Amino acid sequence: MQYSPRNAIMYVSMVDAGTIELLRSLGKEIVSSADLVSHFEAVLTDAQLATHYVAQRHIDEILAAAWSEIGTRAQSDGTDEHAMVQYLQQAMARAGLDWEHGPNVSAGPNSADSHYEPTAASSRPIRKGDFVLIDIWARLKNDPSAIWYDITWTGVVGREPTEREHLIFNTVRDARDASIKVVQNAFSANQPIAGWQADDASRNLIRAAGFGDWFTHRTGHNIGTVLHGNGAHLDNLETHDERLLLPNTCFSVEPGLYFPGEFGIRSEVDMIARKGKAEVTGRIQTELVRV
Repeated sequence: MQYSPRNAIMYVSMVDAGTIELLRSLGKEIVSSADLVSHFEAVLTDAQLATHYVAQRHIDEILAAAWSEIGTRAQSDGTDEHAMVQYLQQAMARAGLDWEHGPNVSAGPNSADSHYEPTAASSRPIRKGDFVLIDIWARLKNDPSAIWYDITWTGVVGREPTEREHLIFNTVRDARDASIKVVQNAFSANQPIAGWQADDASRNLIRAAGFGDWFTHRTGHNIGTVLHGNGAHLDNLETHDERLLLPNTCFSVEPGLYFPGEFGIRSEVDMIARKGKAEVTGRIQTELVRV
């Protein structure tokens, strides 16, 4: 049934308490349908997975061009967050992509808000010396079966990163890679792995580094025909996601650290799991971008 013990996975815990009580009074054991829902709603076809890679190639190219554009504009009159959002939107439109809303371009302390979205009225300038976060997502337009691609990169404009920026980026990068590794190892060994276990791989590394209080969201989310899909999330914070990461599913890995009034760093990749292997689907950021 649509039940999750102690509401651990709120997305599937929909049956009312009275029905559960009635069935238990009849001697029935209630079994969660969480993994069954994932089988029907999150497992993707080969054709769907192929659309993810088309979006990936476009977005990786568009994002690389956007960083170069920020550097060029910063050398003259500068730019601002909303102007770069418009630049990215125009590039995605030319590539035949749909993005629904966003993307997110955050400069300076705005990058410390993991849910920040710039508007024309609130946009912050981007100039030489600024720290910038770009979160961009899209899928093929006019194809309701198409799968999303969703990534986040960070960088600095017209300077070298500070020692603190290096430290925080390296911590986030290593946490991301820890989750990638634990997922890859599990699929290579044909061992089951739940979403909370993949989250813990990132979260434990960040806690050990002394930054646990600044990692304020789950490590990743399922990706399908909707950006935040109905399969297992990499989550042991917002929920305790006991659902298994299944073959032929797609999901993000995106730990982040956010320091209000200062800056925030998130490093996001997508993974596709198949029987016997799991792989990152696009470019992997290994150091802060310098433009």
